[in-house]
Amino acid sequence: MLLELLVATGMVTLTVVIHGWGLALLGRITQAEENAKRLDWVSARGVGFTVALVMGLFVLHGFEIWLYAMLFHSLGAVADLRTAVYFSTTTYAAIGYGDKVMAPDWRLLGGIEGINGVILLGWSTAFFVTIMSGLRLRRRPRG
Repeated sequence: MLLELLVATGMVTLTVVIHGWGLALLGRITQAEENAKRLDWVSARGVGFTVALVMGLFVLHGFEIWLYAMLFHSLGAVADLRTAVYFSTTTYAAIGYGDKVMAPDWRLLGGIEGINGVILLGWSTAFFVTIMSGLRLRRRPRG
């Protein structure tokens, strides 16, 4: 159990650092967006800005999910990479897959990924809301 907790602590630390760097990068990109404070929310540019931000968050979470999946597979905790990616995705999102697919010696690691994922998803949600609420989205006048 000690080894499992050490590995889990390492993964939580790694994903938190990656997530922090990723959000900092996305923050710089959004600040660099010329006239971002004056986006028309129904314009192609406003929609493109929002979609790009969401996709950036998806890439960041996807990378972290794949890190866990590769770890599970390399430890032999999950039989094949496809199952490892599916297990990691559902665990990270706290949807749950069931622990029958996970080797008993590594099940705690899967549970900790779930906690880690919920925190990182919450962090991303707070980031997204902060960025979007900071924009001065203006509506086109009717008529």
